[in-house]
Amino acid sequence: MLAANGNATMDAEMTELVKRADADGVATLTLNRPEALNALSEAMLAALQEQIDRLRDDTAIRAVILRGEGKAFCAGHDLREMQSRRNSPQARRDYFNALFAQCGRMMTSLTRLPQPVIAQVHGIATAAGCQLVASCDLAVAARSARFAVSGVNLGLFCSTPMVALTRNVARKHAFEMLVTGDFVSAGRAAEIGLINRVADDDALAEETETLARQIAGKLAVAVRMGKEAFYTQAEMSLEAAYAYTGRVMAENMLHRDTQEGVNAFLEKRAPEWRQ
Repeated sequence: MLAANGNATMDAEMTELVKRADADGVATLTLNRPEALNALSEAMLAALQEQIDRLRDDTAIRAVILRGEGKAFCAGHDLREMQSRRNSPQARRDYFNALFAQCGRMMTSLTRLPQPVIAQVHGIATAAGCQLVASCDLAVAARSARFAVSGVNLGLFCSTPMVALTRNVARKHAFEMLVTGDFVSAGRAAEIGLINRVADDDALAEETETLARQIAGKLAVAVRMGKEAFYTQAEMSLEAAYAYTGRVMAENMLHRDTQEGVNAFLEKRAPEWRQ
């Protein structure tokens, strides 16, 4: 990763940029760069990647909330940092290629994370910040939140945010956002499928936490298997998807806790899961 190295100063900076708090099987990651509207600097991307990597093997965590500190969820890439590169044209090209590759890896790792990730969105989510929302499995937004892929207004088409956006939103809606750069409201974002729920501003955290706790209360192995299958089958043909998901369901059905869950349902009692 571009900003990662082994010294203690960088480790401390990365820890500060993304804060983590755990409670009742839910990990809350907070983007902690409020003075820059949580813009995704190289260090912020590295810090978020580090936290995601740590969560991957943390079986105590069953759901993840991603939120932003301050006035906004995330304003996208750090344009000041990007423009500070005054190297040769080839060096700038190498830098931009590496930066967008780093961002793509981080966004993809959210999808690959075994636990469901819920974006808790307030303020604005623009460009790569909107991409971040789209890369999460679920999203709850404050009624006053706004979303945009606004790079086109600067002459920079949001090509990498487009990847996640078009996997959430129907093509014509996505393309309209991309070529106009216009903001859409939380209500409109829900209508087109970018987010799941809209909450009153003062109830945003509660609404998100309720959803996270609901997910955390399910059988973890089933949710983990299901999330992986959800994204894998989406890239397959119809026949291949049914063949693949049939094998996944068979494996799920054979799990001891699933057997307990089925028996508990038939016997009209609460399941006693081990995981």
